[in-house]
Amino acid sequence: MYDDILLPFDGSDGAAEALHHAAEIAHWAGASIHVLFVADTTRDSVTVVEADVVDALVRKGQTIVDEAAETLETLGVEYDTDVVQGNPAPTIVEYSEQYGHDLIVLPTHGRQGVSRYLLGSVTEKVVRLSSLPVLTTRMESDEQLQFPYENILIPTDGSPSAVQAGEYGCSLAAALDATVHALSVVDAGSFGLDVRSGLAGQDHELAATEAVDNLVSEAADHGVTDTVEHVEHGTPLEAILDMVDTADIDAVVMGTAGKRGADRILLGSVAEKTVRSASVPVLTVRHEE
Repeated sequence: MYDDILLPFDGSDGAAEALHHAAEIAHWAGASIHVLFVADTTRDSVTVVEADVVDALVRKGQTIVDEAAETLETLGVEYDTDVVQGNPAPTIVEYSEQYGHDLIVLPTHGRQGVSRYLLGSVTEKVVRLSSLPVLTTRMESDEQLQFPYENILIPTDGSPSAVQAGEYGCSLAAALDATVHALSVVDAGSFGLDVRSGLAGQDHELAATEAVDNLVSEAADHGVTDTVEHVEHGTPLEAILDMVDTADIDAVVMGTAGKRGADRILLGSVAEKTVRSASVPVLTVRHEE
């Protein structure tokens, strides 16, 4: 399913965990990993060393990718490394498209001061901008990433972006022989308080059920043998996070970048909040209109 995985890397604790997770995926897929350090040109990092003008971040970045290469060598994974200069988020996206990678793996936070380009908003910008699937991982001290994934949660609202992400998630689940948890959320907060709220609620319930049914059919078409249907009430983010905890979910696959009203239920800010909040890897798939 994957041939060439791009791993933007800064050597932080979160990035190190992402490296090991990416290595597990690479082993499974028979893929190589391309380790990339972006020396942030929005920061002043130029200095003079022995009368030579050098970029301290470039020099430090080379050390960091060399250390990553040593780890991948030990793990027996094919790899390549590169250090480039640029504005981090767009540079990562442009690099991935230029060199034909098929997956980007990113941690959602870093803890060291060497490079801030993997922190918070930059990761979210990559999620929004990338035409490639992006796998984000958020590590806490007491957490351990699980691979192969046994339970994959796919939120859906029936929109084109959710359908596209559902197809991708079902393909991944089939390749891993994983269980697909199809989730649609009836967001009561969107009904309003007028006399039409009851009818609106019924319409939302039917739409949610139909979205789940369609996703389960998609999973069957991909050869997925185990599916679980979930129609929940509440807000999408809360329902996703609750399902991660209660259903022993190993990864979430969801769509991003919807622009029309119907596409915004599980997209945009909800996807970004899920990336920031979920305790398991989140694989986002951008919808191309």
